Amino acid sequence: MAEATLSKVKVEPLGDRVLVQPLEQKEMKKGGIIIPDTAKEKPQEGKVISTGKGKVTDEGKVLPMDVKAGDRILYGKYSGTEIKIDDQDYIIMHQDDILGILK
Repeated sequence: MAEATLSKVKVEPLGDRVLVQPLEQKEMKKGGIIIPDTAKEKPQEGKVISTGKGKVTDEGKVLPMDVKAGDRILYGKYSGTEIKIDDQDYIIMHQDDILGILK
């Protein structure tokens, strides 16, 4: 379990939740046209900042997390809940929303 300290606020995801910082995608120009921020697609790549302890089964056993703080991950386009802490955007999502770990 990793606990993230974001300025004065400490965030510890519960259960099988993960705190992710979305990574900005590089600005791309198509035919000399710059796409405004409002029309850009949401990033689907991020860095794991903190994780919960793991999913609890019906029998009360805790299944360990597959990801850890520092991992670069891919996640679904509409995964998780967006939050803002100290003018920084983060997403809290279930581990099941993570598609893969980038190596």
